[in-house]
Amino acid sequence: MAQNQNLTALSEAGVSVWLDDLSRDRIRSGNLAELIETRGVVGVTTNPTIFQQALSKGDAYNDQVRELTEQRADADSAIRTITTDDVRSACDVFAPVFEASGGVNGRVSIEVDPRLAFDADKTAAQAVELWKIVDRPNLFIKIPATEAGLPAITATIGEGISVNVTLIFSVERYRAVMGAYLDGLRRARTAGHDLAKIHSVASFFVSRVDSEIDKRLDAVGTDEALALRGKAAVANARLAYAEYESVFDGGSHGSTYDQLASAGANRQRPLWASTGVKNKDYPDTMYVTELVAPNTVNTLPEATLQAFADHGEVRGDTVSGTAAEAAALFEQLAAAGVDLDDVFAALEREGVDKFEKSWEELLSTTAAELGAAEHGDR
Repeated sequence: MAQNQNLTALSEAGVSVWLDDLSRDRIRSGNLAELIETRGVVGVTTNPTIFQQALSKGDAYNDQVRELTEQRADADSAIRTITTDDVRSACDVFAPVFEASGGVNGRVSIEVDPRLAFDADKTAAQAVELWKIVDRPNLFIKIPATEAGLPAITATIGEGISVNVTLIFSVERYRAVMGAYLDGLRRARTAGHDLAKIHSVASFFVSRVDSEIDKRLDAVGTDEALALRGKAAVANARLAYAEYESVFDGGSHGSTYDQLASAGANRQRPLWASTGVKNKDYPDTMYVTELVAPNTVNTLPEATLQAFADHGEVRGDTVSGTAAEAAALFEQLAAAGVDLDDVFAALEREGVDKFEKSWEELLSTTAAELGAAEHGDR
């Protein structure tokens, strides 16, 4: 089967196309392998909501749930077994991509328990545990970019473990994330780990920024404010990319990375997350077309992936060199009365709360499935 031309063009422009979804059905049916072959998908991200939806649909997990019930597993341990089994299987599907890309792509992400988001030591300990359980070199451990998450990122990288840093909203926090990554690489080098085998992405959330700022612009209600709707998220990501370039392509911190790169270290690539458009008035491929740049990842919900395959456009690099324009937009937002610091703080709180709620729903669904199996309903 031939690769889709639109997605091929996206890959050729330097964007790694990842799917924001995973299920046992998708793996077993061959759908995941088909998306690799026909859609150029070179990675997968997961979260508690994705696993909860997968577990509650169909019968792909019934046999394992019955086995876990017989073993008297509780919901927490059942989740750990089910999710790590799926992620390990997905890692195996992506193994050829991983090898062909020298470890850059072919990655599958699994998340630490979001209830640990404000406990660095427990987050780092669980990251090590998950790394050992899955036991695949193309795994990414997802750690949130809360203030407590930063030392956990450093500690995990320092153990030689690859990390997907998630829930980044502000450029200020992104700078701290890159610093935590570089600190972790230094620690890993001191510990004797092979830096070439350590990879990381920094997941910058996109659509949620527009949702929050648009709401505030609507509340202001002036023509000037309303004209700014739908522009903040792309501008925020473009400012982040400029920071990425300053660290990994030379600049004020370039020498730090250059020293580590000479020892085999890899860049921490920006990843655009939450790229499904939430406002139906906006083009459904907006957060793909407007965020094309070298050495980036875009993790797409399947609907957005298929939309881009159908009618997406690649107009070349739409990010490099746009920082001044993006900064000017942020000045306009501030002038319109949008408190940007409050926006990003609110988004982080909401992000952690949503992940915690999703985890609780996953626990509830898992407990219900275990209970049904115990009573012979599975």
